Amino acid sequence: MIETLGHFLTGIADALCGYPLFFTLIGGGLFLFFYSGMVSVRRLPQALSALRAKQSAGAGEISSAQALVSVVAATVGMGNIAGVAIALVMGGPGAIFWMWVSALVGMSTKFHEGVLAIKYRTFDRSGRPFGGTMHIIRNGLSPAWRPMASFFAVAGMFGTLCIMNANQLTEAAVSTIGSFAEIESPLTVKFIIGLSIAALVTLVVVGGVKRIASVASVIVPFMVGAYFLMVLYIIVTHIDGVPAAFASIFREAFSLRAGWGALAGVAIIGARRAALVNDAGVGTASIMHGTSACREPVREGLVAMLGPAIDSGFVCTLTALAILLCGDLTAVEGVKGLSVAMDAFDSAIPGGRYMLMLIVTCFALSSMFSYSFYGRRCAHYLFGPKGERVYIRFFIVTLVVFAVISLDAAVGLCDLFYAFMAFPTMLTLVLLRGRVREESRRYFGESRSPSTLSSER
Repeated sequence: MIETLGHFLTGIADALCGYPLFFTLIGGGLFLFFYSGMVSVRRLPQALSALRAKQSAGAGEISSAQALVSVVAATVGMGNIAGVAIALVMGGPGAIFWMWVSALVGMSTKFHEGVLAIKYRTFDRSGRPFGGTMHIIRNGLSPAWRPMASFFAVAGMFGTLCIMNANQLTEAAVSTIGSFAEIESPLTVKFIIGLSIAALVTLVVVGGVKRIASVASVIVPFMVGAYFLMVLYIIVTHIDGVPAAFASIFREAFSLRAGWGALAGVAIIGARRAALVNDAGVGTASIMHGTSACREPVREGLVAMLGPAIDSGFVCTLTALAILLCGDLTAVEGVKGLSVAMDAFDSAIPGGRYMLMLIVTCFALSSMFSYSFYGRRCAHYLFGPKGERVYIRFFIVTLVVFAVISLDAAVGLCDLFYAFMAFPTMLTLVLLRGRVREESRRYFGESRSPSTLSSER
């Protein structure tokens, strides 16, 4: 029954998340990239300055930097390891190039998301801010578009249920336990692991966005730094293979040996996996950035656009290098994710499987913390505070459910709801692109010194 459901969902996801999602995210992102004057390239120095600048207290719950860290906590997750491994298995090294393309255009997309998140956020009676695609649609477009806001919120509740994270973290844990002892009942072990994950997540998410941001501020630097050191060791010990690894990425990205259809397939696989990694154009980042205390839309947009550079640009490249240098993609049968990466690290680093398991646990849990917040804000938009409280209980229960389902079903569900979130988000960004340009011209047209950045009005 579960296997049949997995095939059914995968079939729908393949149809919807192939060319339609590719042209929506990459095509729409490229349009915004050029429309904004290549903002992700031209304004990168200002983005770094905006991130470093001190921020005065404003109408928000967290700072811009905390919002970015919380978004990165969500995006630098299982997708950066399992997602990259899946992309390599399904599309070969060339898929990584298209993940890089997605990162570049995704930066401009997230710039637009960050600007509109602040410009069109909503405040409740107590002054608490609410952001996200649903509020951008509600406050930035005419009332005729409001059904699309509700559609996004429904998709957001299900698309942020950490399907991939719970599933792949459980896979990693079972694999690690299996290296010590024989597992007689894998399903029972997965269920127990799912309960443990749910308990850990509960301890953090019940504290709301401030606790999530504070925990993410500690976990994210540690996990990215530790992961970088592990991959650096692999690169140094396999330095002779690095040029060939990069050459394979560029060579296979444009290879026509199997025809134009194969080339398009590789590009789609890379873009599709990148959608699960950097979330650019999906709409989740605007939910978190909408809670920032920053009052200046463009400043928040500059900070927001750094996210894809960190996850799709930096962390995904680390994973790809480690697998290409030490992994064996030819021996993989079927859709495999985290196990491919763990085998690669284990073959290159003594005890690498267990070290990666620790990093993976941090990656997965940090994603779950932020994604729980995204979903509860979507529930709040649809059903109010009571619906938000019900949703967080539902979210925790689903962690156990998704820990035991098949990977095919998990990937299909995840891709499907991400597509349902991406279509209204990208349409909204394109429709409101002129407002972003107006804000950008006003912001960059002023003479802004470092002291001015430190005291945004």
